[in-house]
Amino acid sequence: MTTIAKNPAGAFCWIELATTDQNAAKTFYSSLFGWTANDMPIGPGDVYSIFKLQGEDVAAACTLRPEQRSRHVPPHWMIYIAVDNADAAATRASQMGGNVLAPAFDVMDVGRMAVIQDPTGAAFAVWQAKNSKGVGLKDVDGTLCWADLSTPDPEQAARFYNGVFGWTISDDTDDDPPSGYKHIQNGADYIGGIPPLRADNPRTPARWLAYFQTSNCDATAAKAKQLGARLYLEPMTMENVGRFAIVADPQGAVFAIFQSMRKG
Repeated sequence: MTTIAKNPAGAFCWIELATTDQNAAKTFYSSLFGWTANDMPIGPGDVYSIFKLQGEDVAAACTLRPEQRSRHVPPHWMIYIAVDNADAAATRASQMGGNVLAPAFDVMDVGRMAVIQDPTGAAFAVWQAKNSKGVGLKDVDGTLCWADLSTPDPEQAARFYNGVFGWTISDDTDDDPPSGYKHIQNGADYIGGIPPLRADNPRTPARWLAYFQTSNCDATAAKAKQLGARLYLEPMTMENVGRFAIVADPQGAVFAIFQSMRKG
């Protein structure tokens, strides 16, 4: 277990669920990961549920807005990336070919954010911390540990994220034959990756997939199913890396769970 004093620029710093049934989602994730929900009023009849684990903030949930529902936006997890200046990050993203879906705005006194779509179509948010650093815990079950970007144009995506966040994105050199998987490195930290295009489904919409840590992938996957989730990918092993599964919660939001096989 590691508590986080500050999320460095370029790190995945927050994870937020937008869903059709916030109360059901709170029950599901609290049962699955041991989170507790702290509801914060954000408007008439609306609350923002901050999930805590061991006293630290680890994620959040909110209800899809009416305009999102009218556009048929499905339940989803949104990845936030830490920046020193949300306005500058949004400007840079636009210069690099991204689409600023929501220009930088203040979230009360807790931070400043913008919502951005990369040139290949994947959406994410940037977060300039003020009174909220974002995720405050890592290296323990139920915490964000990785994120993959599925995209129809990995090379274009790599250029964009390198230009906006300074990430180093490189091919996995450990696999023989090469897997085509690209690792995302923020400074000295490996934080995520870009899987190769799937030949059987090259037109899959671009999106980020968040991974949550577990010490027993099979048991967590089985529990998720008992709680009403569906498995898009049953637990499988990546040799010398870990075991993972891809899950859709009862409302349809997709995430992954990961059990590391590496020591230390």
